[in-house]
Amino acid sequence: MTAVWIAVVAVGLATVALKGAGTVVYADRPLPHRVAVVMPLLAPALLAALVVGQTAADGRALVVDARIAGVAAAAVALALRAPLLAVLGVAAGVAAGARALGAA
Repeated sequence: MTAVWIAVVAVGLATVALKGAGTVVYADRPLPHRVAVVMPLLAPALLAALVVGQTAADGRALVVDARIAGVAAAAVALALRAPLLAVLGVAAGVAAGARALGAA
């Protein structure tokens, strides 16, 4: 087994252990106020980090290409309160147009 798979298994086991520990520790009582306030913010922050990582990174280098234009167009469409399918269409269209114009 390679080091990568050992890390994947270790992270998976740690995740299961932490989830189990959380339900055991806080089974009969509400979460502390600080945790309850931060909890709803974790998923959007993680999603934003993943989007930025997948959009602007290629291995260990930062890349500016058509993906940046697509995400920027999607952000504008979301700011204008467009429906999700329209946002996806705009992002795909802008990215495809940027690639057609030579943005790698």
